[in-house]
Amino acid sequence: MKKYIKLIKYLFTENYKTIWFNFKYLPFEQAIHFPIILSRNVYLKKMEGTIILNCPIKYNLVNFGFGEIGIFDEKRSRSIWQVSGKVVFNGKALFGHGTKISVDIKGILNVGSNFKVTAETAIICHNKIEFGENCLLSWDILIMDTDSHSVIDSNGNKNTMLKPIYIGNHVWIGCRTTILKGCVIPDDCVIGANSVLNSKYEISNAIYAGSPAKLMKQNINWA
Repeated sequence: MKKYIKLIKYLFTENYKTIWFNFKYLPFEQAIHFPIILSRNVYLKKMEGTIILNCPIKYNLVNFGFGEIGIFDEKRSRSIWQVSGKVVFNGKALFGHGTKISVDIKGILNVGSNFKVTAETAIICHNKIEFGENCLLSWDILIMDTDSHSVIDSNGNKNTMLKPIYIGNHVWIGCRTTILKGCVIPDDCVIGANSVLNSKYEISNAIYAGSPAKLMKQNINWA
């Protein structure tokens, strides 16, 4: 009982955003457990759309805006929630400080269980971005399934602005990586730091790196 009294006191006196967020997005029988915990440094820029918790409900299932990475000032780093589409959580998910999530009205962001972003990463979803289970993302990563603007050739033809992104199970993405529309990353892969990915990669248990990323090594695993 003391544990719950302490939690309620904390939420009401120091972190009202968590209360507002849970009861805004979730049915009462889920929200009362506070499955989503927000840092005070989260900027709730747009709170529309829907959140689906496709897993057993428990306290602190999704953790947003916390963490400590030595090269960043986490006290001054602000996370952003700008959502008007659909976000699906399939289990435990940790979004470190400075993480920015933007989901457009037709976008679907699907996050697998045991998902972790360390810090300062942006996910921009206008179509569909899907992560498998046990994915680890480092810092300063940009993932976007849209070009935001059309490119028109000399014949007046527009490019396809939107293509979904699929990231498999147990994928480790290195810092300062950029993942663009139409990218597919297979299971059990490692993406080297500062890489740019814009293709469908087919070989699992592999390292991809470079700009654009290429296959560097096969038959690997990581822990």
